[in-house]
Amino acid sequence: MAERIEQRIEGRLPELEQLERVGLFTRKEIKAVIKKASALEYKIQRRALRKEDFINYIQYEINLLELIKKRRSRIGYSFKKDEIEYSIVQRIHGLFRRATEKWKDDVQLWLSHVAFCKKWNKKIQLSKVFSAMLAIHPNKPALWIMAAKWEMEERLSSESARHLFLRALRFHPESPKLYQEYFRMELMHAEKQRKEKKEFEQAKMDLGEFSYSEEVLNGEMARIIYRNAVQKIKGAEFCLSLLSIAKLFDFTQDLQKEILENLQAEHADDPLTWDYMARRELEMGSLPSPECSSKQMKASEVAQKEERCCAVFEEAVTALPTEAMWKCYVTFCLERLNRKTNSEELRRKRLERTLSVFSGAHESTLLPETLYKQWLHLLLEVGLSEKATEVAAAATKRFSQSVEMWHTRLQVLIKLNSSDVAQCFEEAVRQVKSKGCLPLWTLWVEWSEGANSKEDTQALYQRSLFVIAPADSVTMKEKYLDWAYRDGGYKKAKKVFTSLHESRPFSLEFFRKMIEIEKEQESCKMLNLREYYERALREFGSTDSDLWLDYIKEELNHPQGKPVNCGNIHWRAMKMLEGELVEKFVSKYTLLQTGHL
Repeated sequence: MAERIEQRIEGRLPELEQLERVGLFTRKEIKAVIKKASALEYKIQRRALRKEDFINYIQYEINLLELIKKRRSRIGYSFKKDEIEYSIVQRIHGLFRRATEKWKDDVQLWLSHVAFCKKWNKKIQLSKVFSAMLAIHPNKPALWIMAAKWEMEERLSSESARHLFLRALRFHPESPKLYQEYFRMELMHAEKQRKEKKEFEQAKMDLGEFSYSEEVLNGEMARIIYRNAVQKIKGAEFCLSLLSIAKLFDFTQDLQKEILENLQAEHADDPLTWDYMARRELEMGSLPSPECSSKQMKASEVAQKEERCCAVFEEAVTALPTEAMWKCYVTFCLERLNRKTNSEELRRKRLERTLSVFSGAHESTLLPETLYKQWLHLLLEVGLSEKATEVAAAATKRFSQSVEMWHTRLQVLIKLNSSDVAQCFEEAVRQVKSKGCLPLWTLWVEWSEGANSKEDTQALYQRSLFVIAPADSVTMKEKYLDWAYRDGGYKKAKKVFTSLHESRPFSLEFFRKMIEIEKEQESCKMLNLREYYERALREFGSTDSDLWLDYIKEELNHPQGKPVNCGNIHWRAMKMLEGELVEKFVSKYTLLQTGHL
């Protein structure tokens, strides 16, 4: 092994001698490079190879290249690159090859090699890297797309890109992304050829020696891809994705028309089709009245477009009365309502339309649960309080098991200062299962703190601990302790803590809160702090090394603390903690002893 390493180091000597000769590196720096390279070589020649060693070696060589580049720029020397940089780049390629042969499944390693080739403009080498990578990872469409894009955009070879896409589709015949990018590539190729032909014609050059196929120029290759794609991949969403790509090119009107006709014929029962057809009306012009001012003309034109959109949506919800279709309609109305406008008339029309559509979806019992919250917010914003109350009640009747829906209704009632809040809370917790109802109880106690007596609030906290799931009770215990301290001070907080400290499960924050409360008292007693820490460590001592360190710091810093106890705490921590937590604890404990923590 030593002979092989010696041989590889000797192979570096010509480039190192050149670096010294041209003044880019000093003799001392050359010796440092040889020493570092030798150490790195030994690591990658061992029997038990490690990926990190290869990565470190590659990074070192790349850093060396960057340093040489900066020094060339500084002294203005640009010669001898073949003798210096070329040799280093070849060595990096060799390291990458060895690493990727050993760890074939590491895609990031391959991509690092790709990035290196791109940065140093090694096109031939990059083609080889892509070929080797795709041979091992043919199951990753993103890699095929990356390779094809590079062939098209950097090597300007549409033929190579096409070949890669066709190979990729043999492995992934139902990959939407591959078809989309292949479709885009063929349209880009057609556009490029159209521009070339136009430039030749403008220069009045003879096109005899150039073969520009009219079919290619008109995007027929992309049309073939589209037709094959829609046979393999069904759904309006995919068709619309291809249509959006085609619309980026101004010579694809016929292709767009074909896609649109197919969309309407094959996917008339898909809400996305209707949504697209309706929104398409926004792109079409209208004929506003000539006597209006410019601002009025613009507002009038927008209003006409939106009315045409809504006419299509109205037809859609009649032909396809589904929740998804109504969602598309409502979403469109909300988007238009949220657009800024200086026209009060247009704003009023948008608001009326949005409220009307919400009502229509609700009456059809096809308004999605997620949109009720937005409707209620809008109703409150425009001052329709009674309507908001009615809608909230109807929503919870329809979605009686939804915690979010009840939560939203309760928020509405609280905001309106309704007298039915308490009754609604009772109904909510009765309807909803105990698991997952934490948001309702949290809202209830927060409301009670401001609306009810202290006794009622305390009774509510205590009741919640028995009703909700054990995992959720952890949060309620924290809130209960915090409220007790805010409401009745230290004595009440201590009483609540004492009543709960054996009622599992707990959170670490519950104990830390009590520790902070104790430390805020003028007569803070170390005896009480020890009790809280000991109870916390009983629950979390095996998983939280910082808790042990805090306990030790408390003994060291508190006037009533006993530093002699620190050794005992340290021994117990080492016994309870596991794995990496022990190392973490020892490291921080050492810093604590030296006064650096």
